[in-house]
Order: sequence, then C-alpha cells, then structure tokens
Amino acid sequence: MSKRILIVGGVAGGASVAARARRIDESADIIMFERGPHVSFSNCSLPFYLSGMVEDSEELVLMSPEQFKNQYNLEARVNSEVVGINRAEKTITVRKVDSGEEYYEKYDKLVLSPGAMALCPAGIKGSRDPNVFTVRNVVDIRKLQDYITANKIDDVAVIGGGFIGVEVAENLRLAGKNVSLIEAMDQIMTPFDYDMAQILHKEMMDKGINLILSDSVQAIYSDHVELASGRKVDVKAVVMAIGVCPDVSLAADAGLEIGTSGGIKVDHNYLTNDPDIYAVGDAIEVHHKLTGKKTRLALAGPAQRQARAAADHMFGIPHNNNGVIGSSVVGVFDLGAASTGLNEKTAAAAGFDYDFVYLIPGDKVGLMPDANPMHFKLIYENPTGLILGAQAIGKGNVDKRIDVIATMISMGGTLEDLKELELCYAPLFGTAKDIVNHAAMVALNILYGRFTQVPVSKVRELVENNEFIIDVREQSEYEVGHLINSVNIPLSEIRNRLDEIPRDRTVYLHCRSSQRSYNAVMALQNLGFDNVVNISGSYLGICCYEYYQDQITGREKIVTEYNFN
Repeated sequence: MSKRILIVGGVAGGASVAARARRIDESADIIMFERGPHVSFSNCSLPFYLSGMVEDSEELVLMSPEQFKNQYNLEARVNSEVVGINRAEKTITVRKVDSGEEYYEKYDKLVLSPGAMALCPAGIKGSRDPNVFTVRNVVDIRKLQDYITANKIDDVAVIGGGFIGVEVAENLRLAGKNVSLIEAMDQIMTPFDYDMAQILHKEMMDKGINLILSDSVQAIYSDHVELASGRKVDVKAVVMAIGVCPDVSLAADAGLEIGTSGGIKVDHNYLTNDPDIYAVGDAIEVHHKLTGKKTRLALAGPAQRQARAAADHMFGIPHNNNGVIGSSVVGVFDLGAASTGLNEKTAAAAGFDYDFVYLIPGDKVGLMPDANPMHFKLIYENPTGLILGAQAIGKGNVDKRIDVIATMISMGGTLEDLKELELCYAPLFGTAKDIVNHAAMVALNILYGRFTQVPVSKVRELVENNEFIIDVREQSEYEVGHLINSVNIPLSEIRNRLDEIPRDRTVYLHCRSSQRSYNAVMALQNLGFDNVVNISGSYLGICCYEYYQDQITGREKIVTEYNFN
C-alpha cells in the first residue's frame, strides 16, 4: 500500500520534503497545503522587487501547482489552510480560504512546515493601519510596492535592523526613496559584534539612509512615526521588520510539544512527540553545535537539510544531525557582510572563555585594480584555540572566507588547523596568505603570549587618558589623518629613534591595519621593550568604529581626519 504524506506549508521546508519523498518513492501519495496563493517562492529575494532588481513579482514564484504536478507528480493545494490536526484519527482539517468550506484529509505521515510570522506588536499605536506593511511572502511585497506606487510615496520608515529590515531599507533607497531605518538596539544586524556593526552603520549613512538607533517606535500616523525619545520622523509608509516568531499554534493545539526556545520540539529525525508527525523549518527549535543549547534558526539552507532528513527517515534512510552554527551573509549596498558561529555576545552568554583578533588585510593582491580592505574578526576559545566564530565585512568575497570558517567549526577545527589550511590563490582572487590563514596566525600569537593587543573599542579611552600612542605609518600617511595625541615614529625609522620611546609606561602602537605596528611591536620586544601593545584594527578600524557616534552625537573626534582607505 502506498504511503500517504501530507505537508503543511511549502517554500524551502515543505516543498523540499515533498520533492525528496517523491524521489524516494514514486508510488507515495503526496499533498502539500499552503494557506496563501503561492506554494513555492523565493522569500529571500522578496526585498529585491522593491528596487527593480527583480523586475516582475511573478519571477519570485518558483513553481506553480501545475508544475509540481507535471514534474513531481504531487499535489499542491494553494489557498488551503490547515486549521486542525486530529491525531487520534490521523486526519487534518483543511479550510478553503476563498469559501470557508472545511474538509478532512487522512495521513500516514504528516509534516509541519508552517514557517514563522512577522512580529507586529499591538502595543504600537497605528500598527494595523493601511500604511503599515510586513514582508513575508509575494502577496506582502506586492501590496507594499503597489501602495507606494499608487500613493506616490517618497518617504518610508523601516522598523527593525535585522536581515529583512536592512534589505528592505537598501532596496527602497536604491529605488530613490527617502528611507529611515529605526532600530531599538544600539546596532543593526545582531549576528555582528558592535565593533563590526559600525562599518555597516557608516555604509548605510553614506548611502543616504536616515539611520536611527537606540530608539523605538511608539506610534504610527498617516504622515509620521513617533519615537520613544519624542522624536517625530516624517514618513507616509511603514514596513515592520522587527523580527519573526515561530508559527506553532497548529502544533500546540494538537498537543505537540513546544520546546524551551518557543519552537516545535523535535528529535534527531525531526519527529515531534507524535511518531507520525514531523516538523521542519522556521517553526522548530534546533540544537546549536557550539553552545549545546536549543535555539531557533530562520534560514533556508538548514530548512532544506531538515526537510531531506525528515523525508529520508520516513523511508528508513539514516542521517547525521550535527546541529546548527548559524552561517549567513547579507549585502549592504557596496559591502558584503557574513558571519558564522558565535560572536562575542553569544560566546560570553554561553560561558566560553574566549578571545578574538580583528584584522583588515586586503581581499586580494594590492596590485589588482579592485583590491579592497576586508574587515575580519575571528573568535576562538582559550586555551584550546577551538574556533568559535567569525565575521567578515568588505567589498570582496566575504562569503568565501566565512564559508571556510563555517567548515572548520563544523569539523571541530582549531587555530592550528586553520593556519595550515591550503586554499586557492591567484592575485585576482586572494592573497598567498589568505585572510583566514592570516587571522589564525595572529590569533596564535595572542594565544601563545607572543604579544598583546587592545581592541578599537578601547582607543577613545586611551586618547582621553593621554596614553602614549605611536603611529608607525610614514609621515605622509600620518599627515592625512591621525589620532589627535599620537606620536609619529615610522616603522622605517623606529630602530633609530628608540630614545623617544618611554620604558616606564605602556606604549600603544598602531598603523593603518595593524600589520606594520605588529612588526614594530615585535622589533621593540626583541630590543628589550616589555611595555609595548598593538592596537587591533589600527587607524582604519578606529575610523570605522568612531564614525557613526561622532556624526550622530557631534562629540569631539579623536582623529584629525577619517581615513577609510
């Protein structure tokens, strides 16, 4: 007898279960149910319709019910909401969205892939008004674009600085709109640490985004939003992108167990506490490989792998469940920003004894016309050197570098492993000592105590305390811009000017990206100085770190001129 498999929800999770099950068993009776009109669409591409990068919203729809039937011999029922699970009878209750008619379907195996719902707090006055939108599906993005076009709107507020908020803000700006991005926290993009997020803040400001941090929306009106600070921002449309919550109501009503993270609890095989019901995608809780704790991860890649594993288990095919580490990448105008594993905040919360290095090498050989600096932060465990996470921001291939680190984390790699990793090299693509190898070498020097460093976040304090800071760049570089109380002793001259360097107080050294200052530190240590400290990130990192707060608050600058090259 053929197996009858019912799937609630399509897109990455549900559609992948259906396709995999069909590849395993041609005789299985497979039906997908989707409450909306589209069972398979590129939700990650939705924001790009706003800028015209995706010209037609129909292009966002990947497969129609007819294509599913013709290519996979499975049924996809759209505008069909599953409103109940009757576990004793092994049936589901389906409501036709258009007519309200309800009917039952019997299953042998049931898969839940309901996804997540956009948060839209009722506590915000006006949050349900006609000029307020969310972005979760093709219908949503069409409504937003149609409203903006029909009403000739130029001023839009995006509430929330996560992936969707940043991408919506960018694409609206690329479409020529005046965009205010409002985030209640002190930074956008929480996968990144505060020091790295400053680079993204600068990029958004430089591209004309009105970036408002550490302030939240209290009320929405037809022509403005009002913030907790009392500030009013003139806008005619609002996009709510403050986050998502797992859609677990169907599962909870059926008595399926909800985990500590708020997602549907599943086992190694993505089975719920019912042996015939699976759950995958944004609605479930998953095991974090590094912290050992349960978490949620709303990403398409993991959802597709979960879907394959669930379908395999239905047919007795084993798999390994290695947990998640959270790898992601996002474009922010001219920059790419990628991260994997733990950042400082999550490493500390998980109880790790950790350290990090922050370096800014070139993304390829400097002779190449499109070579650019890449900001790279590597986080590792003390004293083992176990790699915990990384963040990369730049114009080059940040995803390539973070993918390497993600692989190392998945394999339990250490700094020593990363140092010896053999990677592709040609001047157009990278450097002979790639960024990831370079980061491992710097980290090993710190781990083994060969020199010490301070982060860019401490430099303002050093300047305000009038600490002794040496800038080892050449005089011509120093004159373009420098820390206001630094002393210029170029690396090329430092061995002949040792009498200018005090031995009775800590001496901090920096250059453009910390490489020359590292060489200076090592030279001075070899010459008997035991009081020298390198500034991680150096002048380029300092300028990026200081820029946003300087512009917003008007505080006194600690640099004579910013230099981002």
